Amino acid sequence: MSEEERKGEAQGDRDQDEQRGDRGQELRLVEALLFAAAEPLDEATLASRLPEGSNVASLLVELSELYRNRGVTLEKVAGRWVFRTAPDLAPRLMLERPVSRKLSRAAIETLAIIAYHQPVTRTEIEEIRGVIVNRGILDGLMESGWVRPKGHKQTPGRPATWVTTPEFLVHFGLDGLVDLPGIDELKAAGLLDARPAAALTELVGEPAPDDDLDEDNDADGDDDEATVSDLDPDSPIRS
Repeated sequence: MSEEERKGEAQGDRDQDEQRGDRGQELRLVEALLFAAAEPLDEATLASRLPEGSNVASLLVELSELYRNRGVTLEKVAGRWVFRTAPDLAPRLMLERPVSRKLSRAAIETLAIIAYHQPVTRTEIEEIRGVIVNRGILDGLMESGWVRPKGHKQTPGRPATWVTTPEFLVHFGLDGLVDLPGIDELKAAGLLDARPAAALTELVGEPAPDDDLDEDNDADGDDDEATVSDLDPDSPIRS
């Protein structure tokens, strides 16, 4: 082999090495762009960040092959490319955490009325509070696991009645409904004003015995009025 041929071969090897180096850099750049992006990227967007003449499609295919059996994979979704957790690992990456939120005053009053007057219908709750009860309030209390519907009242329309749940007792540290705060305790906590005891008894009513909730729910609800709560307005709902 002549000297010129050897030089030409060496130059060809250098060119190939340079091309491989350029290809590697392009792969790294595509990888970095996809990892840094807040949303999937299309090929046009990637091409605008790569050197002119780069074969974006082949780079993406090669990169997806490199990540085929990794913890994250490169996928094409709706015409765009994005890194995603490998499907077989997803169940092990799920996290659960409690989310706390404060009860509104309306929710507190509704919960207190149900606790003291159960079984009670939505209409009776509205009569006691003096305002319409938003369905979302009952849904939120039911979602928290503190109230539930139980049976129907034997009146026209057979409206559903509401009662508290064992989770309600557990959350507030009560052994039974008879342990609900009395008038003196509510006054001491500042949740009732200083009105005569008879008027306050009429306002709050007496909690239903636990045994009553195990019977069929066919009695009329209590029509006593209540506009105060025995519960802390900052008490969190745990979901």
